[in-house]
Amino acid sequence: MPRETGRKNIAQNKRARYDYHIDDTWEAGLVLLGTEVKALRAGRANVVDGYAHVRDGEVWLENVHIPQYVQGTWTNHAEKRPRKLLLHKREIQRIIAKSSEPGWTLIPLALYFSDGKAKVEIGLARGKKSYDKRQAIAKREADREMQKAAAARFRRR
Repeated sequence: MPRETGRKNIAQNKRARYDYHIDDTWEAGLVLLGTEVKALRAGRANVVDGYAHVRDGEVWLENVHIPQYVQGTWTNHAEKRPRKLLLHKREIQRIIAKSSEPGWTLIPLALYFSDGKAKVEIGLARGKKSYDKRQAIAKREADREMQKAAAARFRRR
């Protein structure tokens, strides 16, 4: 059987880019149990309420929901257990330096398989104010109107 290649998305946090300004992103591996990997391969996970933090020089992912594996037995995992992230020491030091400032937080942006290995993309984020969100909505609608006008002009020819 050939090895998996490429990126297969499991879950995305679409709300994160709406609610936060994303400053920097990192790709990290996850320490998972066997039933967690099987549940992820079934395409079931939720990263919307998740966050990451640094504890004892290690980065931990909290509150990410990976449901129990349906065919699992007593060896099934806890659904919202803390999961250790696998990062290089230099990356962890940069994360500690940047996230220690007030107002910054680490949030998971996506959960996916990359070449058969479970990965999570975490981002250093600062919360948006409500007027920032309104500006983003107005810009998106203006871009949509411009695209519609361009398409209508192209069809008339």
